[in-house]
Amino acid sequence: MRNKRFKLTAMMAAVVLAVGLTGCGQTTEPAASSTVASVEKSSEASSEAKPAESTEEKSEESSEEVAEPGIDTNKQYTIKEFEIPDTETYRMLRDMKVGWNLGNCFDANNCDSWISNEMDYETAWCGAKATPELFATLKEAGFNTIRIPISWHNHLTDKKNFTISEQWIDRVQEVVDYCMAEDLYVIINIHHDNELEYMYPDKAHEAQSLRYVESIWTQVAKRFKDYDEKLLFESLNEPRMVGHNNEWWIDKNSQDCKDSIEVINHLNQKFVDVVRKTGGNNAHRYLVCPGYDAAPEGACNAGFELPTDPVDNDSRIIIAIHSYSPYSFALDVNGTSKWSSEDSRNKTEAIGFMNNLYEQFVANGVPVIIDEFGAVEKDGNLAERVDWAGFYVASARARGLTCVWWDNNVAKGNGERLGIIDRKSLQWSYPEIMEAIMNHCE
Repeated sequence: MRNKRFKLTAMMAAVVLAVGLTGCGQTTEPAASSTVASVEKSSEASSEAKPAESTEEKSEESSEEVAEPGIDTNKQYTIKEFEIPDTETYRMLRDMKVGWNLGNCFDANNCDSWISNEMDYETAWCGAKATPELFATLKEAGFNTIRIPISWHNHLTDKKNFTISEQWIDRVQEVVDYCMAEDLYVIINIHHDNELEYMYPDKAHEAQSLRYVESIWTQVAKRFKDYDEKLLFESLNEPRMVGHNNEWWIDKNSQDCKDSIEVINHLNQKFVDVVRKTGGNNAHRYLVCPGYDAAPEGACNAGFELPTDPVDNDSRIIIAIHSYSPYSFALDVNGTSKWSSEDSRNKTEAIGFMNNLYEQFVANGVPVIIDEFGAVEKDGNLAERVDWAGFYVASARARGLTCVWWDNNVAKGNGERLGIIDRKSLQWSYPEIMEAIMNHCE
């Protein structure tokens, strides 16, 4: 995902309001939150992107936050118990516990108009470099997984063959090593490369997209093939037809949508085949693959196919889901700031999609991870966000789903305020949210 500042166009807003897409065939609000959430993220690449100084100022403010008294971070929720498969992969997902996204860092893209040094992309959107101390702080708090979103297309020395800049992949590896030194699980991916010149999931661009995925993942997989199983590879981030009327929702009667879903299946399969071929620990590495938009409905859609693993790896391919639900509360900066676990409708809107994921995948032994979730700050609604985060994580864990919070290092000011830790001061902007997550992720 997420964030710089972004305004939904009138058209996209209409789509969101009209469709209300949820996961796995539902037609309520939850899945709309997941898909539209990503809209904002990808728009960080727009020409309106601004240098990160203002973000740094917001980060400075957030470092002054202290735990607010009177907010219950250990609320007891009544949640049904679910049977979780006793497989190696599900035991690994359990051990991943809960995670945190290094958002708006290596995923920053298309900033060439105001950045001359490609290495400055790391701070272009978030205003802070990743440091060993950051991951030590996250580990100490209880996070056991770090997702590092990475855009590659602005870091190619040969665009014909999609050759990655050596200094860029070196820096990515350095940050992965920071995490590994803390014994953290790490997920790396192809993030904001969903463009016509690189990866675009329609029939017209399928051959080129397959070539791009093959080239990038061949280089990345070879670089990391000796890393242990705590490093996971994720094929793509929210693959979709950018700019299409159906960018953020699936029309089951649309041939374009059917074709795009099929192309995404092919791209995921290419990813799996390429990684396995590179050998080393990649022969049995855990791999993560999304459906259309990485939305619940994209995975539960009848056209989605889980890639075939050329090696018998006991379901080591994991489905990636993103869900900021309900959208009006969790991601829409102009939406409601109110949510309560005492309200049955609020609860259904927040986690209804999880039941569908459980029934279609988890109950059948297919691993699933929610590697983006979060709720933006609105009107000082800390108590509501704490309640939501605790309930969301507890509900997901009960169904065998591991969650990874999207953090964009923005806790104050305008835009999607999803930051919960200041990356410079290493102070928790919202310690109550962190505590609620930790109290409900076991």
